[in-house]
Amino acid sequence: MAGMTLEQLKIFLAVAQHLHFTRAAEELYITQPAVSAAIHNLEQEYGVKLFHRIGRHIEIAEAGKLLQVEAQKILDQVSLTERGLRELNNLQRGELKLGSSLTIGNYWLPSKISEFKSRYPGIEINCTLANAETICIGTAMGQFDLGLVEGDVKPALQSTLEYEIVGSDRLQIVVGKKHPWFEWGEIELTQLTQTLWVMREAGSGTQQRFEEALQNWGINLSELNVSLVFNSGEMTKAAIEDGVGAIGISELMVKKEIQLGTLRAIRVIDNRDGNGAMGYTYAEIIRPFFKLKHRQRFQTTLSKVFEQMLILSTDSSEN
Repeated sequence: MAGMTLEQLKIFLAVAQHLHFTRAAEELYITQPAVSAAIHNLEQEYGVKLFHRIGRHIEIAEAGKLLQVEAQKILDQVSLTERGLRELNNLQRGELKLGSSLTIGNYWLPSKISEFKSRYPGIEINCTLANAETICIGTAMGQFDLGLVEGDVKPALQSTLEYEIVGSDRLQIVVGKKHPWFEWGEIELTQLTQTLWVMREAGSGTQQRFEEALQNWGINLSELNVSLVFNSGEMTKAAIEDGVGAIGISELMVKKEIQLGTLRAIRVIDNRDGNGAMGYTYAEIIRPFFKLKHRQRFQTTLSKVFEQMLILSTDSSEN
């Protein structure tokens, strides 16, 4: 018995993904007959049908579904092993795969990556930016060595992902010059329902934290007049600069605009105790930044070193 090869598994996975021999061949830069031969040899070797040929189309068979899951595990493990071997060189070479939610990736993480690159210039860092929900799922599926999000980890993923606070920021209520709140500078909680709002999409860490704050303040999201929903903080910020709506947004994202005077952060008076002007406090929204990693997957040396740098950076900022 010759046994299956890694090359055959790569070819099989490409066919399983595309359900098309020619497209699989194009992706792998090999000939279509070579793809057909690899699949045929696997089927002959183990006496199973991996694909059903139906006219000019193919469908994956039960044996193929089993092999698809196991082949992906094998190739993932081979990739991690190769990366581990490359790291046995005092971290002179290697690759670190990060996934980050948008606010963290655009405003908080770059300085951390720059610090790491200054120490280990030969390391390639690939960082994917998406909303918090996508990064959590990607980290659980092994797409990233580490994930960084400002939203909560959903209960369904908490048994898969280990998470730890490595930083924080504040959400601020912000308006542009045309908004009446711009001149006021502060409002009461009850006034939050008296304006138009521009929001982030569901799955955004910013949106999750803002909705939690509203609930803590006794306000239901449905009570707000939401006029626009965007999938990036930059878009929400641009929408209110010349408009009359308000947004809940990271202070990191609007620091420059507030300094320039094109936007203003509005303080929210929490006077729910009914003690009048002498008894109020200002309502704040503090949100943590979480570092995520898979509880069981092999962790590369590079990932451990970067993780330790984030933890030490957090400890030093608290002292």
